[in-house]
Amino acid sequence: MLIVGVDTGGTFTDFVYVKDGKWEVLKVPSTSRNPAEAVVQGLLMIGGKGRKIVHGSTVATNALLERKGAKTALITNEGFEDVIEIGRQNRKRLYDLHYRKPPPLVPRDLRFGINCRVDYRGEILEDLSPEEVEEICERLKELGVESVAVCFLHSYANPVHEREVGKILKEKLPHIHISLSHEILPEFREFERTSTTVVNAYVSPKMEGYLSYLEGNLSEGDTLRVMQSSGGIVSTEVVKKEAVRTVLSGPAGGVISALHLGKLIGLDRLITFDMGGTSTDVSLIDGRPTLTTESEIGGMPIKVPMVDVHTIGAGGGSIAYVDGGGILRVGPQSAGADPGPVCYGRGGSEITVTDANLYLGRLVPEHFLGGRMRLYPEKVEEPMRRLADKLGAEPLEVAGAVVEVAESNMERALRRVSVQRGYDPRDFSLITYGGAGGLHAVSLARSLGMPTVIVPPNPGIFSAVGMILADVVKDYSITVMLRERETGYEQLRELFSPLVERALEEMGSEGFKEEEITLELSLDMRYEGQSYELNVPFSEDYVEDFHRAHERHYGYRHRREVEIVNLRVRAVGTTEKPELPTFEEKSSEDPSEALLGSVRTAFGGEFLETKVYQRERLRWGNRVEGPAIVVEYSSTTLIPPGAVAQVDRLGNLIISV
Repeated sequence: MLIVGVDTGGTFTDFVYVKDGKWEVLKVPSTSRNPAEAVVQGLLMIGGKGRKIVHGSTVATNALLERKGAKTALITNEGFEDVIEIGRQNRKRLYDLHYRKPPPLVPRDLRFGINCRVDYRGEILEDLSPEEVEEICERLKELGVESVAVCFLHSYANPVHEREVGKILKEKLPHIHISLSHEILPEFREFERTSTTVVNAYVSPKMEGYLSYLEGNLSEGDTLRVMQSSGGIVSTEVVKKEAVRTVLSGPAGGVISALHLGKLIGLDRLITFDMGGTSTDVSLIDGRPTLTTESEIGGMPIKVPMVDVHTIGAGGGSIAYVDGGGILRVGPQSAGADPGPVCYGRGGSEITVTDANLYLGRLVPEHFLGGRMRLYPEKVEEPMRRLADKLGAEPLEVAGAVVEVAESNMERALRRVSVQRGYDPRDFSLITYGGAGGLHAVSLARSLGMPTVIVPPNPGIFSAVGMILADVVKDYSITVMLRERETGYEQLRELFSPLVERALEEMGSEGFKEEEITLELSLDMRYEGQSYELNVPFSEDYVEDFHRAHERHYGYRHRREVEIVNLRVRAVGTTEKPELPTFEEKSSEDPSEALLGSVRTAFGGEFLETKVYQRERLRWGNRVEGPAIVVEYSSTTLIPPGAVAQVDRLGNLIISV
């Protein structure tokens, strides 16, 4: 079987495929107008039939960030139509008098309140009127609504009214998308549940159209699955209904790939650094990926499980400019794939991080993208001079400053996922990937005191590798709100039963037998009076486990009573994974067979003679001393003076910084 991993990025769409045990890679320029076109183009170039395709998609993310989702309406309880606009009392920029929150995804005239009510125990206080729902259906038809989010108070305790509304909507408006909050997020906190359901309703029609287009262009016998933000893959049928689970689909693939590689080389404490053309994603792995249910994308809370990835607008295509105060800034604006950086020769006129690296001699024009894409150093001269004139500095100095500013932004991101969460980055290794990550990883590791940088083979397509290595994962949850004295281990096991049954049933529809499914049960717990919870694995000692977890996170434990807020079940169906390619024999430390020549590269404002090596020719045991540049098809790795890289059995560059 031909296995294909696809990761859509802002600049390139990456493909990894395994055929007859042999790994191949492909990069195709992304098509911003319709991302599916690049995917179809790449699949045509790969060829074959009966392919197993796993896709990490940015469709939901882009629809959300660019506000290009479906025309969406919200149906809720009367008097609660403005929950998504009011939000919570915390504000992003408390002292900015000019700050305005982004407008809600659903405008006021598309939010409808209905006279019905269920209390927190699930008891019906006021029945639903079908006639009232039918009137709203007529109004939705007149307004040309494409998708509807339904979110009633306490529907996690009793979803009867949501089900009834959903049934009427399907009868009266069979062609619109319907998102019911008890199916998307059966948990308490009305604002987060409403926001998550609205986001799902907003992006799902776009995702459904995108996936349907792809499925219509697949070869005979092909199967298509999609990566979720939680690091697991699911069928397209699930994603079409619950697209909110894919908003961090691509970055999650990189984290899963890093986790798998870390296990193979004996490292389970990693910080991932994924720098592409548009953005940089960082995450922390401490034995397992860090998951969160408290994400926010584009100012909107999304409470489904996600790999905890922090994203900043700093990539190879990030534009450098001088702000109103005369200060050099880099990003978050990006040149994207079209026109791209100036050196691409596609009409770009503003200096980017990629242009600065080329100007400093850190990119080798004739070996960019394996020599398949030409770079134009001469086109960078004039724009760099203009930027330097604005700053009253020399072009070489400004090029170095552009890189330094970009790296300071990325360093802050790395500190956010480590230092700010109680982890010492010196205890971790930095694993870098993405097309631009290798140019900056050693410098960042030095700034953070990290001893080792790992550069996997083909780092530019590493996230796509994660698509192939991911398991099928489905997450389930329900709010129970039980106090410690009100329950016990056996009672909680009974409460888990419906979630477990649903998990086994739905994983069965994904093609897994019961013995092939691993169930991970956990509890969201807190002390009485607290506002937020910690997730703790479910065991007979769950109360003491919570005390220990609280002490580890916050440095103390309470004598207050413990509350069990949510039950969570994570179902994992292990997929068959192809073996990563390895060297059979160890070679000498001498890397001269991979030497291509040398270039002059600037370090600290001084040009040094820098050897250039072909990554594909390096062998297990080779030792590369800096300054050096390692070029390959999908990326370039910079080894500064003082750093030393060793090639391991899997072909990774293990750099001692």
